[in-house]
Amino acid sequence: MIEPSDLLATRAAYNTVAADYAELLRNELDAKPIDRAMLGTFAELVRSSGGGAVADIGCGPGRITAYLDSLGLAALGIDLSPEMLTVARKDHPGLQFDEGSMEALELADGTLGGIVAWYSIIHTPPARLPGVFAEFHRTLLDGGLLLLAFQAGDEPRHLDFAYGHEIDLDAYRLPPERIMELLVQAGFVAEAQLLREPDDRHEKTPQAYLLARKPARKPAMS
Repeated sequence: MIEPSDLLATRAAYNTVAADYAELLRNELDAKPIDRAMLGTFAELVRSSGGGAVADIGCGPGRITAYLDSLGLAALGIDLSPEMLTVARKDHPGLQFDEGSMEALELADGTLGGIVAWYSIIHTPPARLPGVFAEFHRTLLDGGLLLLAFQAGDEPRHLDFAYGHEIDLDAYRLPPERIMELLVQAGFVAEAQLLREPDDRHEKTPQAYLLARKPARKPAMS
């Protein structure tokens, strides 16, 4: 199958910046209590729903995968970039990291207790997000949880320099209410929505967090 040009560009960009990206963001969660709270809430809900494996999709160097593991979840990472996965496996040798695309996950139906996509849907053109969310829904167990994080807004951006490197990468700020609508259309039910203000370091827009659930099946009538 021929990959879309944006997937090729995303892989190339993150291959280029992998080592510097990992170093810059290594301890970022330490200064973000709201981010940790959202991940902690997700972990608690997954455990209370029966557990199961949790996939950090678009895991990059694996820092969120490792944090989920520290919260007691059976976490694995999936990413498009081989160089990011090389860093992840080096930094977190006890965890599983696989190469893959969020638009075509190599996972069977109903195998995950939870999915986290932490700032990883931002490089997918919005017109293709319904397919991504359908894929997330397919791979979750009934009752499984989904947590998204992304920059709030409603405009595309082009990056030609990041993390000390020249790159060629598109990114999208996304309207939280529209993303939740797409999740509902994909079969999810909303659990929580949070919009936090940008921090005073490098964020320029509000940050959005959406928590949704794949509904549990109703028992068959006898």
